[in-house]
Amino acid sequence: MIRVENLKRHFDVTGGWLARVLDRRPPQVVRAVDGVSFALERGETLSLVGESGSGKSTIGRMIVGLEWPDAGRIVFDGQDLTRLAPAAARRQRRRMQMIFQDPFASLNPRWRVKSLVAEGLREGDRAGRGVQVSRLLRQVGLNEKDGDKYPHEFSGGQRQRICIARALASRPEFLVCDEPTSALDVSVQAQILNLMRDLQQQLGLTYLFISHNLAVVYHVSTRVGVLYLGRLCEIGARDRIFSRPLHPYTRMLLDSIPDVTLSGRPRTPVQGEVPSPINPPPGCAFHPRCPLANARCRAERPELRRLPDGSAVACHAVEEGRSA
Repeated sequence: MIRVENLKRHFDVTGGWLARVLDRRPPQVVRAVDGVSFALERGETLSLVGESGSGKSTIGRMIVGLEWPDAGRIVFDGQDLTRLAPAAARRQRRRMQMIFQDPFASLNPRWRVKSLVAEGLREGDRAGRGVQVSRLLRQVGLNEKDGDKYPHEFSGGQRQRICIARALASRPEFLVCDEPTSALDVSVQAQILNLMRDLQQQLGLTYLFISHNLAVVYHVSTRVGVLYLGRLCEIGARDRIFSRPLHPYTRMLLDSIPDVTLSGRPRTPVQGEVPSPINPPPGCAFHPRCPLANARCRAERPELRRLPDGSAVACHAVEEGRSA
């Protein structure tokens, strides 16, 4: 359904022209997304995971058109959105929607819920849209009478249900879910995740799920992509990633999950700090924190290499057999 090829997005954070001249600052560019490629099949859920600042949300925003890529292609259902005329790209992007992290910040507090949900409806008269709003509210587990209330009258989980109803109003085929449960209690998270999974089965939706919560990712994903400093370091089927991670960073991320089974297996959680995206280290960006790094890792940036099982990994240690 969607294919992303060598996607890049850099942000100039040098400051204004006067500050650059007076302070004689060199150009400072944040490489938020630095050459990411992946594909999603229709009906699956691909989760992007990684530490804060790895570029997860920026990728999602570029796909739905809230950010414009500096380079690369976004191919949706066979059409390259980066090369279409603006009107044609907007028509294609009506088939995709985004669910944001903070449900309260993404809802207009001055609008009633029925107006918020109806904003995405494109057909029917006023009465017909009212019927559709009531159907959407019931579909996400709310009462049709909730349409007369304002967002502040709901709990966090209920507000996220409103956001999901609003996203479904335009009958999308593809949803970008940007940490939709991170602001919710654990019990409410489970309810929202189960709702999203049921809607996916009922409506045939495709999800790009962005999260840093590995337990949530395991619950919802078909495949998982691991990002580090704007680049994919590993991507593959969920069960393979969680049972046999290949990249040292993926292993360390999984080792950071508390071992409630008390298995006694040696664990090496992620240590050190993420390097600055303004001045990333040469070679592999993970080499300052990697226990397997050698001279090649410090000098040569690894490329994402396809493996026989369909997954891919960008690591010299895996390629050379040093990661066992």
